[in-house]
Amino acid sequence: MPEKYVIARYVAKNHVFEILVDPDLALRVKEGREVNIDELVVSDFVYKDAKKGLKASPESLRSVFGTEDIRQIALEIVRKGEIQLTTEQRKKIIEDKKKQLINLIAKTAIDPKTKMPIPPTRIENALEQAKISIDPFKPVEQQVEEIVSKLSKYIPIKLAKAVLSLKIPPEHGSRIFKLLAKYGEVKKQNWMSDGSLVIEIEIPAGLQQEFIDKVNEFTSGSAYIKIVSIG
Repeated sequence: MPEKYVIARYVAKNHVFEILVDPDLALRVKEGREVNIDELVVSDFVYKDAKKGLKASPESLRSVFGTEDIRQIALEIVRKGEIQLTTEQRKKIIEDKKKQLINLIAKTAIDPKTKMPIPPTRIENALEQAKISIDPFKPVEQQVEEIVSKLSKYIPIKLAKAVLSLKIPPEHGSRIFKLLAKYGEVKKQNWMSDGSLVIEIEIPAGLQQEFIDKVNEFTSGSAYIKIVSIG
C-alpha cells in the first residue's frame, strides 16, 4: 500500500470492514467537511483484511450498510470508524491542528486582567507547558473551549467577545458592510441625517486591534471607534 494511503477500519455486527483512503481527505470527512469521494477512496473494494487482500462479502456489506455501493460504504466507514495513520502522518496532522488552534485562540481569547489579546507565542509556550493533547480528528473549533480551560491554569486567559461602536462617514458607509461581515455580527445600525452610519458590532475579543486597524485603513482614519465592552 503506497504511503500516501491509509486504512480506515470499522467494526459492526462482528464484521470488520477496511478500506484504503487518502488520509488528508479522510480527516476532512471526520471534520464533517465535503470531499470528492472518488478522490477519497483509493481502492474499489471493501476488505475484511486490507493487508492480506481479503475482501468483505456482499452479504456482510448488505447486512451492516444496507448496500454494496462502495462510495456510500466508504463514507460511513470513515465517519464511524478509525483511521490508521502512520506516526509521521499523525505527527503532521497534530502540528497543523496546533497551529490552527493557536491562531484561533489568539483571535478569540484575551487576558482577563488587561482585556488585551494574548500573543500567539505565549499561547504556544503555555500549550507546551501544560502538555495538552490535541485530537487530530476533532475540528479545532470543538477543542478551543476545553483547551482554553486547561491553559487558564498556566496563564490568565478566557474566551471573550468585544462590542465596538463605530461611526462611519457618509462616503464609506454603504461599502463597509463587506468588511464588517468578515469580523463579527452587526448588532445595531442607524443611518444618521448627515448620511453617516452608526454601528454596534460584536467580534472575537482577540481581534479588536486588527479590526480597528482595518476600519481605520478602510476609512483613511476618518471613522470614530469606541470599545463598548469586553467580556
